[in-house]
Amino acid sequence: MFKRYREFVRIGITFLLLAAACAGLYGLFIHYMYAPWTRDGRVRVQVVNSAPEVSGTIVGIHVTDNQSVKIGDLLYEIDPAEYEIAVAGAQAELASRQADMAVKVSEAERRAALTTLSASIEEKQQYSGAAAAARAAVNAAQARLDRANLDLEHTKLHSTVNGYVTNLLMRLGDFASTGRTNISIVDSDSFWVDGYFEETKLGNLKLNDKVYIQLMGYTALLTGHIESFTRGISTINATPGTQGLPNVDPIYTWVRLAQRIPVRIHIDDIPEGVPLAAGMTCTVWVKQEPLWQRIVAWFRRH
Repeated sequence: MFKRYREFVRIGITFLLLAAACAGLYGLFIHYMYAPWTRDGRVRVQVVNSAPEVSGTIVGIHVTDNQSVKIGDLLYEIDPAEYEIAVAGAQAELASRQADMAVKVSEAERRAALTTLSASIEEKQQYSGAAAAARAAVNAAQARLDRANLDLEHTKLHSTVNGYVTNLLMRLGDFASTGRTNISIVDSDSFWVDGYFEETKLGNLKLNDKVYIQLMGYTALLTGHIESFTRGISTINATPGTQGLPNVDPIYTWVRLAQRIPVRIHIDDIPEGVPLAAGMTCTVWVKQEPLWQRIVAWFRRH
């Protein structure tokens, strides 16, 4: 009797262990297949490609490659000689126009004070028109001076963002052309993470969910939240083929690979000593309810 009881207990324990193992394996399967996490995350950033608004020879470079810069820091200078001459010429023209205007305004005022016996209405209108034209000439000269001063200011290029100079290739003596990028700055205030989640996991994600981020090579965790979802990815079936017809690739119906959809994650906190660089690989997972609650929710959906 005692032996049969021991056998029964052993069978019961074995059954419970098998049941627990099966439940654990099934839970891990659900977690792997449907829990919102991915190892396919990338650090992204905005890069400001700066280009000069005037052309000229570079005579001063005030930054080095990978240097940290703040908004307003001087990056480099273009030879200002030509633009200083333009300012001086515009100032001289403005002075000449102002002197001419003063004479013509004075003449117009004197004619306006005379009676029609001394100056005809037509004569008064001519002098008044000449004074108005002189004022317009002064305004035009002032605009040219303002433009010359602006061009002179543009010979010094300043940083428009906080960040880091990257891939600096310019050298003293290089010629800077208007509108042609010659210096790039990584905007350190614009870092974010793209998590490429399988489409089977998107149903468990929602805006503002808290996110944990672990960069490859670092143990400290970054935190963030879901900011937005990408609304479309490229598909090869959309490309036109012969005669403009859609080019549809054959598929194997027994193999269905889940597409990966980019999810934009705003970074809320960066631990001290963790430098960010665009292109870094990271693991991303979303904080959510306990595993047993997710298993129950999965059963309800299916």
